[in-house]
Amino acid sequence: MRKHLLLIALLLSTCFAFAQQKQTGMIYGKVTDEKKTPIDLANVAVPGSTFGVTTNARGYYELTLPCDSTWEIVFSYIGYEQKKEFINLKSDEKRKLDIILTSTAQNLPDAVISDRAVDASSLTRLDAKQVTLLPSMGGGIENLIKTLPGVTSNNEMSSQYTVRGGNFDENLIYVNGIEIYRPFLVGSGQQEGLSFVNSSLVSNIEFSAGGFSVEYGDKMSSVLDVTYKRPRETAGSLTLSMLGAEAHVEGATKNEKFSYLVGARYKNTALALSLMDTKGSYHPNFADAQALLNYNFNAKWELSFLGYYSKNQYALRPESGETDFGTINQAMRLKINFDGKETDDYTTGLGAMTLTYKPNNNLNLKLIASAYSTYETETYDITGWYFLGERDLSLGSETSGEVMVYNDVGKHIKHARNAFYAQVYNFDHKGTYAFGNSLMKWGLRFQHQEVDDIVDEWQMIDSAGYSLPHPHDSIGNPQNLNLLPDLDVNTTYKSHNLLSINNLDGFVQNSWTIPCNDDGEFVITGGLRANYWGYNKKVYVSPRAGIAYRPSLEGQELVYRLSGGVYHQTPFYREIRKRDGTLFADSKAQRSYQIVLGNDFKFRAWNRPFILTSEAYFKYFTHVIPYDIDNVKIRYYADQSAKAYATGIDLKVNGEFVKGIDSWASLSLMKTQEDIQGDYYLVDSEGKKLPFYNHSDAAVADTIALGWHDRPSNQLLSFSLFFQDYIPMAPTWHVNMTLTFGTGLPVNANNSDFYYPAGKFNTYRRVDIGFSKQLIYEGSSFKKGNPLNYVKNMFVSFEVFNLLNINNTISYTWVKNTDNKSYGVPNYLTPRYINLKLVMEF
Repeated sequence: MRKHLLLIALLLSTCFAFAQQKQTGMIYGKVTDEKKTPIDLANVAVPGSTFGVTTNARGYYELTLPCDSTWEIVFSYIGYEQKKEFINLKSDEKRKLDIILTSTAQNLPDAVISDRAVDASSLTRLDAKQVTLLPSMGGGIENLIKTLPGVTSNNEMSSQYTVRGGNFDENLIYVNGIEIYRPFLVGSGQQEGLSFVNSSLVSNIEFSAGGFSVEYGDKMSSVLDVTYKRPRETAGSLTLSMLGAEAHVEGATKNEKFSYLVGARYKNTALALSLMDTKGSYHPNFADAQALLNYNFNAKWELSFLGYYSKNQYALRPESGETDFGTINQAMRLKINFDGKETDDYTTGLGAMTLTYKPNNNLNLKLIASAYSTYETETYDITGWYFLGERDLSLGSETSGEVMVYNDVGKHIKHARNAFYAQVYNFDHKGTYAFGNSLMKWGLRFQHQEVDDIVDEWQMIDSAGYSLPHPHDSIGNPQNLNLLPDLDVNTTYKSHNLLSINNLDGFVQNSWTIPCNDDGEFVITGGLRANYWGYNKKVYVSPRAGIAYRPSLEGQELVYRLSGGVYHQTPFYREIRKRDGTLFADSKAQRSYQIVLGNDFKFRAWNRPFILTSEAYFKYFTHVIPYDIDNVKIRYYADQSAKAYATGIDLKVNGEFVKGIDSWASLSLMKTQEDIQGDYYLVDSEGKKLPFYNHSDAAVADTIALGWHDRPSNQLLSFSLFFQDYIPMAPTWHVNMTLTFGTGLPVNANNSDFYYPAGKFNTYRRVDIGFSKQLIYEGSSFKKGNPLNYVKNMFVSFEVFNLLNINNTISYTWVKNTDNKSYGVPNYLTPRYINLKLVMEF
């Protein structure tokens, strides 16, 4: 099968080889600002193609293009207006083209007033085009985020990620200024489906891993701020792959008063899931559609609508599974035969209206009304008969690798009838005012939340006919049923909660740009955020500030940053639900004190531009709600409280490892721990640790506090690489690769009323690679009437996921033998998988 797919890719590229036989010409010149100052690292590119370069330290560039075709060249740099030129070159022609870019500092109130990207916050700007050919099973911009320093994700099936010791619920996501929420009942990556953000619709991506300003809300870890396109002409795209399809269309009227941006996606991962250890009938069907409509009444008034609807369904009839685990001294195999079915359904909708009023170039006022709704159901009845045995690892043995005997035979039963319904209504006002060298921002939001949550799930583990744990046999009284206890289950959750609360929050902040005598500058940002949480009727105040300094050094460009403040994250719902399903009445907002020290250093190596970004941070938490993670499901200990800290260093080097194409490498070192109030373990008179459950009260001699221990997201070291390459003599051939390495995360002991790590997952290692061929570009020409004349760009990509075929563990299934001993059986993620993808842009 894989050989056939490779052959198809090679045949397709050969059939379209004529697309690269064009002769070429060159444009060259200098890019400067209004003061004739050269702009270093300005982008000179043909939109939607692989043709592009950046200017050098003196502002010079050279760009080679196929001749006898009209090309649209875009000159851009952060903080400056884009400039477009149309070029038609003859064979071997060299044409000089000097460009002057105009600063947008004073005429775009929505943009940060800055010169050459000097900003007091630590926002990273990403190019949405890089997502198109990124080899990833998810296919969204979140996979690009996962390659950044400080970001951790050990699950390629999920769009969720953790940042600097936080969890999934601590990340803010905005699309056009509207907050987006993550699913609630999803328990594993294969159930998750599509994330909200459609990469085909994106024009700008900004991400901060901490130390962000008050305008970005109250969560404690990160913010992802996504801006969708503002179309000016008709265009579209279509992507087809073995994992699904997506399409989008965009356009505007001739007078540009009305513009539209519409996208739809479908995803089906059945082929990939069929390769996992659990065999069965997989039916994952995920689909969504969204639209952004804009209408300009005049130069001052504008109305926009963002609509979104998704239907994610996941069904599974498991049949069997076989997993090898253990050590050299005790190699085990778990074999399971299943009966039953799981059906999950997640339906989500969002509608948002934004009215913008711009009375002049310095003032921008917005009113935003949005409604979010989600209805999620989780239903399963699955019975598994498991056979647990030890494998023969004797060298030279005829039965080497096989199970000598299955010593333990048992059964587990899982049942759930869970339903979650939530509605969130937001009414926002946001404003921006630019005056002199200052930029003021403010905002006020009223929020109403409605939640209806039904939890009904339990699990029973049975071995050799006994419910575990089971009492000792009563010899001589086999018929005395009064001596037998009630049937016990391993875990049970049952509740029905209704919640209706009103929240209010607001902020005000100001940024000052202060020139220095040495031609350097300071940018100072300070602000205050206040939050009223209707559940406990308390107000939380969060001051934050940041400062950036860019010295004027000949031949070097440096930016130093220092930011920090207070972050109060109020629970949404999950954090206040206790393990038994009831709500905790005395819940408080989690508080974080953060300080981030950063540096950007621009340099040249091999005569190419690079940027080294480094950040050191320290975060101290109070009123922390402890939790543990099973796959992607977070279970909080809502009635417990802890103090915690996270500290580390993030490094990223970004630049042209291959001339003309950006790549980057990220390295993070991090430590995060917590101390839960009132946690303990039991010891006997000899100081030996006793089981938390199933012990004799007479054996307990003392209780010992657990003290400081690693949090579930503690990952000492992580490294990621996003690498792009091409063949110099054939630039239409591209290679895109992502590499991820992360030390093991903690594993919860899962045998007490408190979270306490008893071990670690194995190291996470994964390489995804894609080989792409640009079949059609804007310089291609076809006979009149050929429908390919409407195609601006076409790529075919041959992708290999998990190239090294490494078994990465995402969670453990706990089984017991007749001695009530628990075994953690690893659940592995996807093995090596091959995907073929076709991308067309119109």
